[in-house]
Amino acid sequence: MILCAGESLIDMVPQDGVFRPLAGGAVYNTAIALGRLGRDTGYLWPISRDPFGDVIMRPLTEAGVNIDLCPRTDRLTTLALVTLTNGEAQYSFYDEGSAGRMMNSEDIAPLPDTVTALFAGGISLVPDPCGATIEALITEHHDRLPVMIDPNIRPFFITDPDAYRARLARLLPMADIVKLSSDDLEWLHPGLSPEDAARQVLAAGAKMVLQTGGESGAKAIWDGPTVSAPAVRTTVADTIGAGDTFNAGVLASLDRQGILSKSGIAAITEDQIHVALTLGAKAAAITVSRPGANPPWEKEMTAA
Repeated sequence: MILCAGESLIDMVPQDGVFRPLAGGAVYNTAIALGRLGRDTGYLWPISRDPFGDVIMRPLTEAGVNIDLCPRTDRLTTLALVTLTNGEAQYSFYDEGSAGRMMNSEDIAPLPDTVTALFAGGISLVPDPCGATIEALITEHHDRLPVMIDPNIRPFFITDPDAYRARLARLLPMADIVKLSSDDLEWLHPGLSPEDAARQVLAAGAKMVLQTGGESGAKAIWDGPTVSAPAVRTTVADTIGAGDTFNAGVLASLDRQGILSKSGIAAITEDQIHVALTLGAKAAAITVSRPGANPPWEKEMTAA
């Protein structure tokens, strides 16, 4: 089971002059996408008992995602007010004292033996106590479980950039796969080209860096030759959930290929990486073709 640990929230998405509440969150979107792609998936994050908590739970259940590790709480659900500019999403977060923000180590039950990989990232890595809790989870399990991290950096959400850079300096070397957009790489290593910045992340200990850039496609920077996959052309409704779905496509492909393990990633080939990038790009293209974070189901991938 691929366990996705990180934020869920309600995206207040503009539609016909009003805001429509939709379940979202970077790590949550990846969990939903993995479930829809037919992979054995689990989710870990506190979920509120408020009405928005029910909205969040429903897609997880529909996608077949295991929620046994999700504690329920009376704290409120995080809200993200979304504004769209030429289809690009910008966010304002209402998060203080929320269900996920206050997650601590006592909220996490021992991971079952069925967990075979760990995915984390998003804004859940930024504030404490939840950021420290996710960091501790990765620290405890990265030696035996393959780890993928996508920080999905939102500079406006980060009140202490130095502290967050220090956290990422501890976390990213523990990852087998790190996904970073061009903007993420610029924030991490100002003044460097995206590829040089990615090489810095590799030099610190990560095994592979996946660099994404929207229409420019995706590339994998690792010990071997750089592997690239083009973006899939489509009519874009908005970009909400695009990167999250890409992450799910990559993980789903590695799982299907039987290489989502420490040893499998250590021995990965160019062809295997290309297959994973291609599936990620294909899945992301379907998501951006329709409003909101609405990842494809496995049957849609087959039909596309």
